[in-house]
Amino acid sequence: MTEFSSRRPYLIRALYDWVMDNDLTPHLLVAADAVGVNVPRQYVTEDNRITINIGPNAVQGLSLGNDWITLSARFSGRSYNIDIPPGAVLALYARENGEGMLFGEVEEMPQEEPASSATERDEASSKADEADKPKPSHLRVIK
Repeated sequence: MTEFSSRRPYLIRALYDWVMDNDLTPHLLVAADAVGVNVPRQYVTEDNRITINIGPNAVQGLSLGNDWITLSARFSGRSYNIDIPPGAVLALYARENGEGMLFGEVEEMPQEEPASSATERDEASSKADEADKPKPSHLRVIK
């Protein structure tokens, strides 16, 4: 039996185009604990998820490839290089109305380093992560 390539990267690109064509804002929900995912860890939720706005006004250098999704995004004013294997994308949806697609479980894919040399960025990112942790807010809830 012939082994086919994953449909997920193709669906991600199609949904991204659909969201953009409808003047909406595309967001990715990513399993941050999946193999190969390189995201700023201080913004990952307790359930190991991270949501990333991938609209053209929010990111630079977006590439929705078959093997890797790569981009540069800002979190709290600091730029991060992000690498995501498409199999780690759990959903792509429009912020404004929630329309999109839930992919479900993490899909294992063959892992090769993205063309953007993740190793160098991992070292720089982990040093910056320690120095750049979000500071507690000075705001308080008053009842």
